[in-house]
Amino acid sequence: MFNGIIYNLGKVKSIKRSSRYVSGSLVLELTANIKFSTNDIGESVSCDGVCLTLIRINKKSFLFYLSKETIKRSNFKNIQVGKLINIEKSLHHGQKVSGHYVQGHVDTTAKVKKIIIIDKTWVIRLNLKDKKLYKSLVEKASISINGVSLTISKVAKNYFDINVIPHTLKLTNLKNLKTNDIVNVEIDIFSKYIQRLSK
Repeated sequence: MFNGIIYNLGKVKSIKRSSRYVSGSLVLELTANIKFSTNDIGESVSCDGVCLTLIRINKKSFLFYLSKETIKRSNFKNIQVGKLINIEKSLHHGQKVSGHYVQGHVDTTAKVKKIIIIDKTWVIRLNLKDKKLYKSLVEKASISINGVSLTISKVAKNYFDINVIPHTLKLTNLKNLKTNDIVNVEIDIFSKYIQRLSK
């Protein structure tokens, strides 16, 4: 479990296939100014909002396992060496939750339709790949975009808007977004459960 508050960025160093793992899966290698110990191997880490398993610690990099399902559901299918990734360690019991509860279970991706800058705040308009999920979006509700906890400012038939303040832009890779980029989306867990129960 995570809370979508990002303080660390990692850079993709390599993307490899390994015969040790299921066909179609990948091993992602990142460099980052974040500390992991050998005790952290096997733990979950949010990488651009996707819960990945830390499988190895090198001297200056970290390796994560990407399953076929993760690649299918996320923007990791288009991952490239050099890309910056938002990184968050999993929460510890009793730790303050400043954002909202984020599972790292990406529901779908979204395409950036438009970016409007208003007084240094970015209003980012997004179009969901899975159209059925629009019914789970609620204005003023939380949403995770590339692992960042944000608030939905507007919901329309074919898009929704988020506002990203300068502080969040400074700390995350959202400042690098441009039109037609693809982001990972995780709908608020409570919205999903309420939607399911109301059927």
